[in-house]
Amino acid sequence: MFETGSRIRQIGWVAVLAVCVAAFVALSFRVQTVRSEVLLAERKIIGLENEVLMLETEFQTRASQRQLAGWNAVELGYQAPRADQFLDNDRQLAALGMPAGLDAPEPIRVAYSDPDGAPVQPDQMVSPITGAPVTLASVDAGRDAGAVFTEAFGDFLIEASPIRTANARTSDALLMSAEAGE
Repeated sequence: MFETGSRIRQIGWVAVLAVCVAAFVALSFRVQTVRSEVLLAERKIIGLENEVLMLETEFQTRASQRQLAGWNAVELGYQAPRADQFLDNDRQLAALGMPAGLDAPEPIRVAYSDPDGAPVQPDQMVSPITGAPVTLASVDAGRDAGAVFTEAFGDFLIEASPIRTANARTSDALLMSAEAGE
């Protein structure tokens, strides 16, 4: 008899455990369902916030367009381009150009060749900005290439420096004071 009661008790505990596991599984599914609904709601909220930002941006853009249109009508006098103002091809654009005037500077050319076919000598090359002769490293082949580069780069730095005159005066003043001190 003792065994029968113990057996019933074991079956009871197994039944209680099975009910608890079933309740746990059902509760887990319900929690996952609620969690997915919350995620969907959060995604909808984010989508609506993005839409609100887009609408605010569009509203501000249209408001500034109204303001610009008002300025154009009253103060600036700008108008939108008409259809006849657009060009179809490059030839129409070239036809709008005017020939160069008599005192217009020559266009800057990348390369130059003498019309007779003679090559340009390096000593004839000048800077298009300053007009100073350009010294190429190939001309000074007898000198050290590093020295030629250093000299050319130093000249470039001196020309490009906005404070070169102040430094030149300062170095001259220092040199004079050093000579006077001896």
